[in-house]
Amino acid sequence: MRTPDQPVLRDIVLVGGGHSHVGVLKRFAMNPVPGVRLTLICRDTHTPYSGMLPGYVAGHYSYDDVHIDLSKLAEYAGARFYRDEAVGLDRDRKRVICRNRPDVPYDLLSINIGSSPRVKDVEGASEHSVPVKPINGFNARWLALLSRMENHEGPLTISVVGAGAGGVELTLAMQFRLQNEFRQRGKDPDQLHFHLFDAADEILPTHNPKVRGVFRRKLSERGVKMHLGSPVQQVKQGVLVTENGQSFETDEVLWVTRAGGPEWLKETGLALDDGLFLRVRDTLQTETDDAIFAAGDIANVINHPREKAGVFAVRQGPPLADNLKRMALGKAPKDFNPQKKWLALISTGDKYAVASRGDTQFDGAWVWRWKDWIDRRFMAKFNDLPPMEDAAALPDTGAAQSAEEASQAISAVAMRCGGCGAKVGSTVLSRALGELKPIERDDIIIGLHAPDDAAVLRVPPGKAVVHTVDFFRAFIDDPYVFGRIAANHSLGDVFAMGAEAQSATAVATVPYGIESKVEDVVYQMMSGAVEVLNEAGCALVGGHTGEGKELALGFAVNGLIDPEEVMSKGGLRAGDVLILTKPIGTGTLFAAHARLAAKGRWIDSALASMVQSNRLAAECLRRYGSKACTDVTGFGLLGHLVEMTRPSGVDAELDLSSIPMLPGAEETAAAGILSSLQPANVRLRRGIRDQAKWVNHPRYPLIFDPQTAGGLLASIPADKAEACIHELKALGYPHTTVIGRVTEQDMEGAIEPITLID
Repeated sequence: MRTPDQPVLRDIVLVGGGHSHVGVLKRFAMNPVPGVRLTLICRDTHTPYSGMLPGYVAGHYSYDDVHIDLSKLAEYAGARFYRDEAVGLDRDRKRVICRNRPDVPYDLLSINIGSSPRVKDVEGASEHSVPVKPINGFNARWLALLSRMENHEGPLTISVVGAGAGGVELTLAMQFRLQNEFRQRGKDPDQLHFHLFDAADEILPTHNPKVRGVFRRKLSERGVKMHLGSPVQQVKQGVLVTENGQSFETDEVLWVTRAGGPEWLKETGLALDDGLFLRVRDTLQTETDDAIFAAGDIANVINHPREKAGVFAVRQGPPLADNLKRMALGKAPKDFNPQKKWLALISTGDKYAVASRGDTQFDGAWVWRWKDWIDRRFMAKFNDLPPMEDAAALPDTGAAQSAEEASQAISAVAMRCGGCGAKVGSTVLSRALGELKPIERDDIIIGLHAPDDAAVLRVPPGKAVVHTVDFFRAFIDDPYVFGRIAANHSLGDVFAMGAEAQSATAVATVPYGIESKVEDVVYQMMSGAVEVLNEAGCALVGGHTGEGKELALGFAVNGLIDPEEVMSKGGLRAGDVLILTKPIGTGTLFAAHARLAAKGRWIDSALASMVQSNRLAAECLRRYGSKACTDVTGFGLLGHLVEMTRPSGVDAELDLSSIPMLPGAEETAAAGILSSLQPANVRLRRGIRDQAKWVNHPRYPLIFDPQTAGGLLASIPADKAEACIHELKALGYPHTTVIGRVTEQDMEGAIEPITLID
């Protein structure tokens, strides 16, 4: 993540990762506005380019060929990327309501969420059809469809509802792909049957007669049966019924028609048309609210109605970005006038395409090659990212919404105090923390919301206290997720010793800025942290928050433990096996993320691993007789294993081939992208016997990779390992595996306790 040099004065929130918003991100990346912060809220990390989706279905492109990596693009643009789904707006408080996280405040908001087929309008369509839109969720549905077809025996009938350009193009692409799949599996491709349905009397109704004629011939030549002029009335399991009473047996139904906006837009108070699309003016501002913009399929530009096509969303990106910038700087937005005629290049699945523009039409294999060149060039703009320009001066404080805000903006960039003067103001803290609901425990006498300066805890009879502390700066741009990871990481040491978490005291550093922005960062971060602490039964009892250049968070955690049941690093016993409960690789992956060299889905997998608690795993390990356990964190897997062998007086074998790795970790390590802590950890190579022979092993660098909120490394009696691993997997640790074994020490005080095997 990049830390801006200027305080945040304006928040622009982008809801959805559609074609317009990727254009906005790129434009802000190349010409950022100091003091203006972008936040992208999107449930998917990779967003597909609609123009190449039929080629992907046909098998001409890979997944990465047709998807824009929003995680990488947002990092490049200096934007925060929140992986979540918007489900509402609170316009009075200027908040985006999300499904799985705290509300996100905005000064300016833009919505680019595409549209979804209105399958609820037709009986049974929701249950028995596969909607093609929103296209950012289509891949999972398409892969599931392919999987079902692989196991299908005998004739296979596929029905596509919607004979516009999207439906026709998808039908031909699927037919081409599936016929090839059938041939490769030794099946007869003539057993595939395709049907195309539409209420209209014509296919491709928005295109000229010559284009329609080409596709009528193509569909006829390829045996696709067309059923036009009678809308689909009902979809049942294996049966599709039209309004004229005809029934058609079918194995799969794809829905490519009757798109509309999501139901939650009805509750926003924004002006909508009959299809639940947002009514917007020429400036792309909504008809109802000047602070809210919309673009792409979800927008109905009142004075310039156009069909729902990706070309318009792409063209709206630059004017949308420019108007967001103008509004953020207190300037009036400018009108956008879309083109009256546009070029559509519609493929037939077999590397042949038809060009359509107004009354003009031409087709051929060369048109597909032309389309392929255009599409790849478009994708390169967002996947091959050029160097960024330096930011300009701070925006004029006249852009502030009020005199009070202007004063805050000036104050925010003034010389900052040190010492206790660097603390975050009490009013900001009380508002940010006032909504938090840490759990209550009977053994917490004085806690978070008491006015006292310290917490008071009770230690139950027969228990000992475990105390640990962790603190680190943010490595991702989402304060809510960072708060979850920081709390989870800090609890790890307590769980690894077999203790119950009792209380936590927070220490945080927050970048300086105007009060409302600081308050939201504290609230978002501590909301995530308190969720994790509450799930662990750990009460947040206090803390300290100060100003600094970078966001950072840590916790001092108290735990309670039976002194007779401690799992310590010195408890390894020869003959035990070594178990690891989570994959490794977070250090190299986030180093790569900072260099725009990690795929977004790799980062998603790493984050999912990091937010997973070790509590249940530790309890399971203790039940199966583990006496030695540690959480794998900053010293890396090897460093923590060496830490365990020395006090235990044993050696260990570590099987490189068995160590679970996070997706992408081997690729980024092979590219030489490693954590800044890696060189310090590599000094521990002296603990490896014959280490020189392993230096070129592809997994060798990763045993030194520092982890954040890593898994548990523990020893288990060999005869209990299989049952323990089975239970750990059932508890939600699917990567748990045996990675080595504990052996007798070869010599007294051996300095090379680790033997690597493969």
